[in-house]
Amino acid sequence: MSPAASALPHDPVSARLAEIGHEFDHTFSLELSRIEAALEALGRPQDRLAPVFHVAGTNGKGSVCAFLRAITEGAGRRAHVFTSPHLIRPNERIRIAGKLVSDAQFIAALDKLAATGALVTYFEAITAAALLLFAEMPADAVILETGLGGRVDATNIFPKPAAAIITPIDMDHAHLLGDTLAKIAAEKAGILKSGAPAIIARQKPEAMEVIEARAGAIGAPLERCGVEWDCWVKDGRMLVQTEDRLLDLPLPSLIGPHQIDNAGLAVRAALLMDSLTDDQIGKGIASAQWPARMQLVTQGPLAAQVRAAGGDLWIDGGHNVHAGLALAATLAQLRARAPRPMIAICGMLGTKDCAGFFGAIADQIDGVVTAPIASSRAALDPRDLAAIANAQGLRAVAAHSLPEAVALALKQAEAPRAVICGSLYLAGEALALSGIELS
Repeated sequence: MSPAASALPHDPVSARLAEIGHEFDHTFSLELSRIEAALEALGRPQDRLAPVFHVAGTNGKGSVCAFLRAITEGAGRRAHVFTSPHLIRPNERIRIAGKLVSDAQFIAALDKLAATGALVTYFEAITAAALLLFAEMPADAVILETGLGGRVDATNIFPKPAAAIITPIDMDHAHLLGDTLAKIAAEKAGILKSGAPAIIARQKPEAMEVIEARAGAIGAPLERCGVEWDCWVKDGRMLVQTEDRLLDLPLPSLIGPHQIDNAGLAVRAALLMDSLTDDQIGKGIASAQWPARMQLVTQGPLAAQVRAAGGDLWIDGGHNVHAGLALAATLAQLRARAPRPMIAICGMLGTKDCAGFFGAIADQIDGVVTAPIASSRAALDPRDLAAIANAQGLRAVAAHSLPEAVALALKQAEAPRAVICGSLYLAGEALALSGIELS
């Protein structure tokens, strides 16, 4: 077992999930019948929740949820939050009124699900447990991130959420969602509901056309960034303009140009809540935290190794072309402020567009070290991934472990900015090795 694998905890929640949540394969097609039957057997907890803010899209979903949660809590209100995937432990996916679910709470909910005899996938089991727990404690908002797609995602069981939010759509999970942007957009647009505001990020025309058609067909009022509302940066501040309100806000706590639009989506959604002030909203977007999204790591052996060489270490979970472009824009900002060589420490799954990801970051990267991902059987061999990077014109070498990859990165450049990227699995391993606990 590699050091990275041994750093990941084998916790009781994971063990219980393995017992009742079946692995998704060809026998478990994407559909809603299983989760609907399970929730029916549990007494329909989805009918006893606070207003639901349902978030779909390709990239930025988790960041939008983090901003929306921070805004809600910054106003002194309580939010239940469901996100995926987790980085280290499944508990990270469920936050009840500000606190991560405990092992005892999680297992108790899973036991209730198991007692129904429901046949569900791993993700459906977690979703059912989350909704059951959310129904047991009052809150002011439920913030719910889709797992995959939207139309037949296990979270898509609400006839009318407070808002359906769609972040930027791009190519990812094409083997499950469709091989064109229009097909993927149709899956994401499946969360739109009649009468529920549809808060939409800037989109490529092909995706927006599908979203607009779906909204028009079902009567979902559109709130499109750049049309009905907008957000931008001016003089070191973030401005959000709606039809009847102009908000002058601090910059988001999460770095990168793409986080302006993510924060804007959260602000526009938050305005659907009653009586939020500009100060409360600003406090939220300036304080939001979301791990492994261009996160500077300052503790643990990996960061110490890089710091001793005069460099700094970052972790970013972006793993598709669109996320690669966002990473490149963020690295360009960092380079403009504090120039230094950029080395990508990268591990990726075989289902991803690895060549496209490397092509997206190539202009900002001075070298690549590929690493194994101990926690995923779908990970590419580092040697194969290095060959793909080299074919994109990058100088790449392969490592046998994440600690070795960091050591090789320090040999590629003096005092580098080392960025662990390409997979949320790899990001989770890096956080675990660094001793960073998510709370």
